[in-house]
Amino acid sequence: MALQAILKPINRLGRGTAAAMAELGYAGAILAESIYFTVVGWRHGQPVRPAAIFEQMRQVGIDAIPIVLLLSFTVGLMLGIQFVSAFSEFNAESQVVMAVAKSVTREFGALITGILVAGRSGSAFAARIGSMNVSQEVDALYVIGIEPVRYLAAPALVAMLVMLPTLTVLANAAAIIGAALYCSPVLDVSPVAYVIQTLHALELRDVWEGLSKSVVFAVIITLVGISTGFGVAGGAEGVGRATTRAVVLSITLLVVADMVFSFFLNR
Repeated sequence: MALQAILKPINRLGRGTAAAMAELGYAGAILAESIYFTVVGWRHGQPVRPAAIFEQMRQVGIDAIPIVLLLSFTVGLMLGIQFVSAFSEFNAESQVVMAVAKSVTREFGALITGILVAGRSGSAFAARIGSMNVSQEVDALYVIGIEPVRYLAAPALVAMLVMLPTLTVLANAAAIIGAALYCSPVLDVSPVAYVIQTLHALELRDVWEGLSKSVVFAVIITLVGISTGFGVAGGAEGVGRATTRAVVLSITLLVVADMVFSFFLNR
């Protein structure tokens, strides 16, 4: 009995690790196939249609612009309030501009945008493909000679790789404007002068760091949502569980990936 009590958690850990490795391999296979069909699918009669890519770009990018701008603007205000309060204790209010600029472009712009897109589009990918899987529409695609990865995954991946960095740039701008509106009266400068100081304080490396994160975030969100959708079973209840799992897992992986990026890029 004592031996069984010891082996049971080890067994659960081993099964969980094996399942995680299987999911990772499955997501990697989807990524490889999506790239393959995007690059050379047209040679084999399986092209990735530009119309499908543009439709995905509209759904994951353009439709998300209002909420991304609103939340990023609010985050910029929050950062301005916090940095002014913190730096005023050391009479270092002049450093607020640089602190906000680097925090937004390196960290918060990409992370906030990734979390929002994961909630909107990651869940949509899982729900859409999960519903098709349950209703056997995915099998029907195979029957009529259409590769499901080419039809469902590749356009979404290309659209995310284009739109998430674009949304990140917009989020950076909105957050800096939000900080400027709060900080400019405190620092006794105009909002335009604040923005100009921000541009002088930023380096290309700061913007590049945030954009590189957004590219990785795009891949994570797409692969988690699509692989979760393809693995749905159990009818409508299974679709609901898969949608929830896709959002939670995507956000978790985004935060972990962001930590890894920050560790290696800021040493």
